[in-house]
Amino acid sequence: MENEGIRYDRAAAARILAEVAGADFLAGPAPAVGAVSVEYRLEELRPEPGSALTTGQRRYLEAYMRPCRPEQIVTATHRVTWRDSRGIANSGHIGPGPLGPILPIAAREAVIAVGDAIAGAEPVTARSDALGDDDLDTLADTTTDQEPAEIFRVGAEAAGRALVQHGMLAGQVGIDDPVEFAEAMLASGFYGTVASTWFWELQASTYRRGMIPASLEGSGGRLRYTADTVALLAEMKRRTIADAHEVMDRAREEGLGVRAAIQRYHVELDQISRQYALLPVGERPVCLGQRVHQVDGARVQPLAAVAEALTGAFRSAVGSVRIADAPAPAGDARFAAGEQEFGVPDMTCRHCRVTITAVFDAQAAELIEVDLHGKRVRARFTDADQRDRVFADLRDCGYTVAEG
Repeated sequence: MENEGIRYDRAAAARILAEVAGADFLAGPAPAVGAVSVEYRLEELRPEPGSALTTGQRRYLEAYMRPCRPEQIVTATHRVTWRDSRGIANSGHIGPGPLGPILPIAAREAVIAVGDAIAGAEPVTARSDALGDDDLDTLADTTTDQEPAEIFRVGAEAAGRALVQHGMLAGQVGIDDPVEFAEAMLASGFYGTVASTWFWELQASTYRRGMIPASLEGSGGRLRYTADTVALLAEMKRRTIADAHEVMDRAREEGLGVRAAIQRYHVELDQISRQYALLPVGERPVCLGQRVHQVDGARVQPLAAVAEALTGAFRSAVGSVRIADAPAPAGDARFAAGEQEFGVPDMTCRHCRVTITAVFDAQAAELIEVDLHGKRVRARFTDADQRDRVFADLRDCGYTVAEG
């Protein structure tokens, strides 16, 4: 199957993003986070009898994490839910480490601050607006989120997830302070390590489910994966690329072209990493933002700039965010049939939109709008049973449903 008319080119896409970012990308003082008070709720995760994993975690492990074994998983002890400074519903996980609810809550405020800095970077906007059709086509065919500013914002979200998720392992390296842990992540180049060893869907999906297939070791303020973790992540990534290629081979046997194949198998390809479906056999994928480029004589690496800005913003957030355990809700109100709006705080990118759309399609429910930035979904249900089936399927995909 030839890539007819497809401008899939990871090296070119990385170069475009570096040129749009420029040497001034997120330069200067780290974004500051203002004083904010946040109430949160904790929900204990309940593993299956005789297991450390919940039912949803076990199902994801069995379906998508070959050859990972249950004992290689560290799982959270509690789910945390709260509304951030923008009033948006959020969820995260904590435990078994010592860092507590401040970690996901402050990380969310840091992500907001970095996102605002990216959105307000006029030189980045100007360079993005000046891109020609060829560059825009390359980004559209190579990346999930396509627009440079959105790619950078989603990168900040991914870095925030990495911080929170690896915070579950802080006890393994004897760190009990969230800022110390964040600074150790940065000093160790750990965001680049995550970008090069994980694949996107594994990191997003395990984060949503409160699990991490990793262990840490460290000394002198530096962190690293254990040798077992390095080998495990490499094999899972190899297998997901092979799975994506297998789907494309099947499409070739059916006589489909590339675009028709992606359309035909879009849900399956998104589940196993659509971005790898067109990756040439034998090519080692590298995160687009992790590649280093020389732009106007300066060294540009967007991921490193995002990681440094996020760490500074997180340091600010830990000092300015006040958290308190929220009172228990008065009751469990049930939705009536008809149009409804609810939060899905785990949504981050267009891949999430595809997954959520597929859930609604499978249940023949009407999806009206998926607002990724507001983390809200508007939909119309025929009855309460259809709504409950959709909500159950969303939760099975690792998403939290925040009603009301």
